[in-house]
Amino acid sequence: MAARCARSAAADMVVLPIFRIVLLSVLTHTAYKGSKVLMSLTALEMGANEFFVGMLFSTYALFPLLLSVYAGKISDRVGFRKPMLFGTVGLLAGLALPFLVPRLETLYVAAGLIGFCYIFYTVAVQHLIGAMAGGLDRTRNYSWFSLGIGITALLGPTSAGFLIDAVGHRATFAVMAAMPVVPLLLLGLWTGWLPKTSHLPSGNAAKAGQRVGDLVRNRPLRRALITAGIIETGLELYNLLLPIYGHSIGLSASAIGMILGAFGLALLVVRAVMPHLVKRSSEERVLAASLLLATAVCVVFPFVKSFVALLAISFVLGMGLGCGSPLSMMLAYNRAPAGRSGEAMGLRQMVNKGTEVLVPFVFGTLSTAFGMVPVFWLDAVLLAIAAALMGKDAAAVRKHPV
Repeated sequence: MAARCARSAAADMVVLPIFRIVLLSVLTHTAYKGSKVLMSLTALEMGANEFFVGMLFSTYALFPLLLSVYAGKISDRVGFRKPMLFGTVGLLAGLALPFLVPRLETLYVAAGLIGFCYIFYTVAVQHLIGAMAGGLDRTRNYSWFSLGIGITALLGPTSAGFLIDAVGHRATFAVMAAMPVVPLLLLGLWTGWLPKTSHLPSGNAAKAGQRVGDLVRNRPLRRALITAGIIETGLELYNLLLPIYGHSIGLSASAIGMILGAFGLALLVVRAVMPHLVKRSSEERVLAASLLLATAVCVVFPFVKSFVALLAISFVLGMGLGCGSPLSMMLAYNRAPAGRSGEAMGLRQMVNKGTEVLVPFVFGTLSTAFGMVPVFWLDAVLLAIAAALMGKDAAAVRKHPV
């Protein structure tokens, strides 16, 4: 009986902290995901075309592209609470700004502010998830965290769409700005909310003379970074093109939000079964198969016009792209040199944000000039190439395990 109670207490020590972190991230990231849909539809309502919406998406990622590695170094040196607090404050301020000054120019300022601050939260929380435990517990923690982020992909766009239809664009910014208030209070007033374990950084892990290039030359880590960029391309294109595509065929904001929500629901489903898939196979093989599924969806996506069909095909696409982010997070953390895991997570984010800067600009311009079909097909080509690369990488890992 005593042994059973001890095991139960130990399990609570492991489980409760991850659920606390997931709760914080669900609240903040729901606001973050909702803000992208809200700003896109607000910009379209103000008369912006596809090019300017693409530029707005790029603005979100501009500062994270420049600051991600620095944010990782900060996380290695000072821990997690301060960067997470800074990011939460910036998210709230960025959402409040368009409510206070409802102009098209303000949307770009708000997107830049959110991107500048929230990258510190993103890198720190992903680093914290990996630092809490090792081995199978780490895999489980990343799975639970990815499920929480999947919930935000469902709640963020859906709530933004319904709120826009119910109370208008400006009031929706005020509602979204209220979401980070609880995380802000918990992080600011309750210093014990985040876990303290032996896996956390000591504050002097980052040594002088270490360069980012050393991480890039780490072949296993480089594979993880390439994987992250590939997946981010598909995710970013979907988030960019779906609101534009839905608006062009006359769907309401709530309908667009529901379609994006179907994508988010698929993320939940596939991430729930992801640990079992990886256990039966490998990270690389699961990624290769999922990328092939996403390729097939992108080929037919621009020919789908009905609301119900778009719900279904978005769900399937979410199944294809849903494993990518959590698996690339695990690979980046596991393959980072000792004491530089935060920096490696920051480098992963830099790759992702570079994709977020380039993809909206390039593909937004292409969709304006040539329409949706060539853009979706080009995305399909990229995903097919990525699937082939991941297949080769899986074979290499079986011959020479990391």
